[in-house]
Amino acid sequence: MALQQDSISITQEGEDLLDVQLPQYYREGFFSKDSLFHPELPGGRFGVAGDPVPYSIHNDSVITSILLAFFILVVIAIANIHEFIVRQFKNFFYIPREGTSEMTETGTELRIQVFMVFLSSLLLSLLFYFYTIHYIGDTFVLESQYYLIAVYLVLMIVYFTAKVILYSVVNSVFFDSKRKQHWFKTLLFISSMEGLILFPAVLLQTYFDMSEENVILYFTIVLFFVKILTFFKCYVVFFRRNVVKLQIILYFCALEMVPLIAFWVTLDIVVKSLKINF
Repeated sequence: MALQQDSISITQEGEDLLDVQLPQYYREGFFSKDSLFHPELPGGRFGVAGDPVPYSIHNDSVITSILLAFFILVVIAIANIHEFIVRQFKNFFYIPREGTSEMTETGTELRIQVFMVFLSSLLLSLLFYFYTIHYIGDTFVLESQYYLIAVYLVLMIVYFTAKVILYSVVNSVFFDSKRKQHWFKTLLFISSMEGLILFPAVLLQTYFDMSEENVILYFTIVLFFVKILTFFKCYVVFFRRNVVKLQIILYFCALEMVPLIAFWVTLDIVVKSLKINF
């Protein structure tokens, strides 16, 4: 009877794992310190670390968020000024007569165009970022590679601001206020529409693996087309009644091509100064 009570007490003692009075052979065993037997113990990493997944633009959530925000904002902007855009396209190649009154833009239309120039700057910054990743490198002294997009965006805003200042200074010397205002509105419209034309190229490269050479070709054609339109409007606004037609070449090269070349050189210097060379 006593032996039976002892066996029952031992069994109850062995089943109670929280009892600190357990014998040593109950509390220690082969798996007592194994992390699989004790989930409260840190187990560490099992297996061999694999190769990191290579960077891909279409898997970048930040780039996707920027493009989605760009698309939504452009749709909202066009919905608010779509009549103005259609009117501008219709009158873009129209040569007004002397004394003809021009249609004026509202304050909302001007503000939306300025905002669309900012969006165009953001899109161009993404294109330069893609170019940098593919042709220059992806290691920079910046904490995050997305800071490079911010640097490009700041440079683009400075570029457009510098162009406006240069045009304002030169036009104030040689032309009257009416033609200056007409040219400023034309330049604002062309710059705001430039981003819309480049948007398909960014989407094709990001999500459909369009080759970098085709993107560069697309960008070059768009840039050439934009400069031709700018040259045409420059002739219509300023030099149509000018006897010396060659002045337009000096004007266009000094205020359009030289700032563009200077901007490209500045981009090259900034990228080389930020890139880590091994």
